[in-house]
Amino acid sequence: MKSLFVTGATGFVGQHLLKKLSQKNLKIKILSRSFIPDYETVICDLESELIPDDALDGVDTVFHIAGVAHELSDSSKNLKYYHSINVDATINLAQLAVNSNVKRFVYVSSVKAGGNINAGDCMTEEDQGVPEGIYGETKRKAEIQLLEIGLNSNMHVSIIRPSLIYGPRVKGNLRLMKKGIDKGWFPPLPELYNRRSMIHVDDLANALILVSEDSRANGEIYIATDGQHYSSRQIYEALCIMMGKTPSQWHVPKIIFSIISKLNSNWDYKVKKLLGDECYSSKKLESLGFNAQLSIGEMNETGF
Repeated sequence: MKSLFVTGATGFVGQHLLKKLSQKNLKIKILSRSFIPDYETVICDLESELIPDDALDGVDTVFHIAGVAHELSDSSKNLKYYHSINVDATINLAQLAVNSNVKRFVYVSSVKAGGNINAGDCMTEEDQGVPEGIYGETKRKAEIQLLEIGLNSNMHVSIIRPSLIYGPRVKGNLRLMKKGIDKGWFPPLPELYNRRSMIHVDDLANALILVSEDSRANGEIYIATDGQHYSSRQIYEALCIMMGKTPSQWHVPKIIFSIISKLNSNWDYKVKKLLGDECYSSKKLESLGFNAQLSIGEMNETGF
């Protein structure tokens, strides 16, 4: 029986991947800070502990999802913390995988590792700028070292860069936006026809399984999206409809957001994140046969 090892198994993406993997005749082992019923669990805190030497014995494929994404208030602590989890723990796991004769290693990175978007273009894997923030920097460092490990070993290494992930129990900005709409304090956004790329968490899980099984994915980086582009207004309206609310017919004028963005750099960053372009292409992943099944227009309240 094929044996799999999943890190970050209790997180947003990990739970959905486990659900899909559990439908197959596979032996699944997970890494977690605490014991998880129904799965063989390697108990380890990646921040402070090394993964046990025998953790990957008999494992065929590793799905490495665990990582830290959210910014911390203490910027002096950020770099060390992000580096220890996103780089050091990742490379230690990959080296252990090589030593344990693991055949395939799939790493969940981020589009932030590719850097900033070129104006008017949807970014591809060939476009590599300066990674965005500490998160993007550490994800990119891990990517580079992982690909080198793959080149110098017999282990198949594949990397997925997801765009903005949505789905049940989503966290981060989408969850905050949903909460704001529900409570009535989130502003009705103007239609600026900006382009934002997204992917449902179930489609991302399918993409991870696909690259783990396709030999063409060895040594490659793939951007994962649902193949569509959404304006911020469309996302706002979709969330309203999901919650059974009628989208507001009025909107906050663009000039108001422009004024807010000039107050300080922090507000400028938030406005750009809310209304700017974050457009990515997943044509390379689609060339492997990937076809997203879900879009935000097809979701209901349970889908977020």
